[in-house]
Amino acid sequence: MTSATLHLGLVGNPNCGKTALFNALTGSRQKVANYAGVTVERKEGKFVTPAGREVVLLDLPGTYSLRARSPDEQITRDAVLGTLENECTLDAIVCVADATNLRLMLRLVLELKQTGRKLILALNMYDIAKHRGIDIDIDKLSGELGIPVVPSVAVRRNGTNALLTLLDKMQPDESDAAAGAPLNTSAPVNTWAAPDAKTVREMHRTADLILKDCVTRPEDSDEWTARVDRVLLHPVYGITILLGVLFLMFQAVFSWATPLMDMISAGFEWLSALVQTTLPDGMLRSLISDGIISGVGSVLVFLPQIVILFLFIILLEDVGYMARAAFLMDKLMGRAGLHGRAFIPLLSSFACAIPGIMGTRVINSWRDRLVTILVSPLMTCSARIPVYTLIIAAFIPRGAVFGVVDRQGLVMFGLYAAGIVSALGVAMVMRLFFHRHASEPFIMELPDYKLPSVKNVAWGVFERARIFLRRAGTIILTMMIVIWFLSSFPAPPPGATEPAIHYSLAGMIGHAVEPILKPIGFNWQIAVALITGMAAREVAVAALGTVYAVGGESGGSLTQILSTHWSLASGLAFLAWYVFAPQCASTLAVVKRETNSWRWPTVMFVYMLVMAYIAAMIVYQATVFLGG
Repeated sequence: MTSATLHLGLVGNPNCGKTALFNALTGSRQKVANYAGVTVERKEGKFVTPAGREVVLLDLPGTYSLRARSPDEQITRDAVLGTLENECTLDAIVCVADATNLRLMLRLVLELKQTGRKLILALNMYDIAKHRGIDIDIDKLSGELGIPVVPSVAVRRNGTNALLTLLDKMQPDESDAAAGAPLNTSAPVNTWAAPDAKTVREMHRTADLILKDCVTRPEDSDEWTARVDRVLLHPVYGITILLGVLFLMFQAVFSWATPLMDMISAGFEWLSALVQTTLPDGMLRSLISDGIISGVGSVLVFLPQIVILFLFIILLEDVGYMARAAFLMDKLMGRAGLHGRAFIPLLSSFACAIPGIMGTRVINSWRDRLVTILVSPLMTCSARIPVYTLIIAAFIPRGAVFGVVDRQGLVMFGLYAAGIVSALGVAMVMRLFFHRHASEPFIMELPDYKLPSVKNVAWGVFERARIFLRRAGTIILTMMIVIWFLSSFPAPPPGATEPAIHYSLAGMIGHAVEPILKPIGFNWQIAVALITGMAAREVAVAALGTVYAVGGESGGSLTQILSTHWSLASGLAFLAWYVFAPQCASTLAVVKRETNSWRWPTVMFVYMLVMAYIAAMIVYQATVFLGG
């Protein structure tokens, strides 16, 4: 049994499969935190090799170079050099490369060699490379690089055996006696100077020569990809196809999800009726039926739409299309004052603004990063889906436009488009207030197209569904109990003529705020939903469900209740509000952490609040004027 513990770092280009290899090796033995003093995520895992050696594995942020032009790349550089305070010195670096696309990774390997660190090159996706007829002479590649090279297939069982065998054979050198010990010095372990532009160009040429000597590709290996890219990356056809893909996605969100949503809704209605008939009239029955079931159930009904949305997003990323979308959007975003690298954070914001804002760390310029942070929440996050779906279902009749396009899906697509256009517009305005220095061109390696991994897609969708359900079981459930309490106490005075909820704390708060919202067509119930929606945007839907349920409105679904009590103008104004709605508290907290100041979350909250109010007022007044 090998007793010495190895401390390894995983280094690789973005999209090389590094995280998949990390998951395959460590499984559930992972912990995620932040590096000391910075907001860059730190992922560490442990595993035991077949020979019994314990390995501590650090998944370092993706990078193309050790020149460290962003916070993420600085962490990777410092971890490699052993200069991260309170971090262990690494015994070795495992360089993870996409075996189908080695050029940029070989250049990074040459750069890493200059640090004097022990290196292992793991050729990930080796099976895909072989399937495509790409012949990699592993022994020759190892000889020319002067480091061990092993194949790996992270997504398959036993796909990491060659790497594990090599780790079992690895023995620390005497010079590595301090490896695994925390460092408290800022001096590098190895003398190393960051390469200048000339050195980088020389490394590129060397990498190309090694690639030519060690890798043989079929003459037509890139022909199919090139033919597809000629269409998908075309400035006109490519944008048209991208819009078509997005349009199809939002059509599916409505069309495919409806049967499942109806089943979930019917299930909660049955559960509520069961509680009503089983429990005696009183506070407990009201809490369970009007608070928990009506509140949480009104949000959980949208789970099928969340699943379908992320199914599309993860599939497109796994196929290799997302990098193409970033390439297509680079020029458009550049005209709006955004860096090309902003596309990925903005795309992440469709799931949630929090990972999108954290993803801006890959942007080198502080000015470009700040603008991206401030506009990321304008992307339509998944938390808005319950709000949009509820109002669309209540006020937009079902049916097809031109006999083909679902009308409700078309409105949903329009709301997403409004968020994107708004983000670009706000970025253009911000460019007037921030002096912009010349930025580096956007460089992104376009991955080869590949069939999606069923396991990866299923796991990704499951994770998103689990996160949504966890929010429903924690934040939303807690808020619904609070809202039920506010809607139920104090009791109405003797002889009261209005429903009891009007005399409750929620009613008082709502009626106090209602005059401010009257010009945009919002009633006091909406006021309560907007205030509580600061916890999480889905809470607005749950709050409406609870407020109307406690108020005695139990005739049908929440959709039917809103279509009866709201005007069309109010419904459309509510949609307009949520295109620009101020962020949830957790997002504002993340902005504070990323900018290290309360100034920028305050700016974000104020500008979005003003835009939401103005947009809702314009829509409401215009709809009323037109007779809606």
